[in-house]
Amino acid sequence: MIPQRGHKAVSSSLLSKLERSSDGTMDIRAALKEGITRLRAANVASHTLAAELLLMHALGRDRTWLYTHAEEPLDPAAAENYFVLVARRAAGEPTQYLTSKQEFWGLEFEVTPAVLIPRPETEHVVEVALERLGARGIKIDLATGAPSPRLRIADVGTGSGCIAIALAHELPHAEIFATDISAAALEVAQRNAVRHGVAKRIQFMESDLLEGFTVEEASGARARHGSATLTTSAVPLREADRESFDLIVSNPPYVARGEASTLAREVREYEPHEALFGGAAGSEIYARLIEQAGALLRLGGILVLELGYGQAPHVRALLETQPGWTNIQITNDLAGIPRVISAARR
Repeated sequence: MIPQRGHKAVSSSLLSKLERSSDGTMDIRAALKEGITRLRAANVASHTLAAELLLMHALGRDRTWLYTHAEEPLDPAAAENYFVLVARRAAGEPTQYLTSKQEFWGLEFEVTPAVLIPRPETEHVVEVALERLGARGIKIDLATGAPSPRLRIADVGTGSGCIAIALAHELPHAEIFATDISAAALEVAQRNAVRHGVAKRIQFMESDLLEGFTVEEASGARARHGSATLTTSAVPLREADRESFDLIVSNPPYVARGEASTLAREVREYEPHEALFGGAAGSEIYARLIEQAGALLRLGGILVLELGYGQAPHVRALLETQPGWTNIQITNDLAGIPRVISAARR
């Protein structure tokens, strides 16, 4: 991360430049053009979009306002703030961490360096989960008109809470348990759940994968509901509640440690490593996760996992060799890459 003193140094050096250039002629259009130029020179991907988002953030305005007020003079303080953000982005810091925003499933999420930035590809996890739930995902039984049975769902490694919250948004009759090994990530996820009005239906748990749901490991788990931190005795799942989940989903860490150098700089240097790296091969977590899910899914329950590049054959073999899995399916993303694997519990 860029240390705080570095931000101050950047701010100071830019201020003198802005004082020389802000003679009343720097308007919104000129500032945006300059931001694009600086980000392009730094080889920032999607530099035009990044410049727009940072200027919108600095001004607290939307894109429509930006382009309908292009000739409006830019306040010197706002200009300084904007170009500090541009400098930080040029140095590698992700736009999403600078603005604290990222859209997922049509919803805006708070993101901080404590959580992985949600990717569009991960929306396939939500799509596959809804598809495989089928009629169970409809709140009202279309044949009888009676309320559908309440769904129990677990989102493993929830991060920003994007998958859990998207599912809560789509499945109003679902009770969701979202786990993460990071307490800081759970705080972000809780705020996002409150923001989208689903906090009462999501319980957040500090847990390594699904270990917090087993008798042996429950003493080490912590459950959070809304803004409260619950005691371990409030964790609701014990031996008697095994095989009680209808759906378990996860976007687990799946990048191999040795592949760190192949990642984009903003990913490698800024996103949380515990959410990125799955071990030496990158696929180590899948075996544990599949075994745990097998003990917690009820008959006919669905497991949906995001896949890393080239990992589909390995994960499929795990499901085929462990007893109790059927109807294994692989879903490609829009680039034709195997992105999601799903299976049903026999």
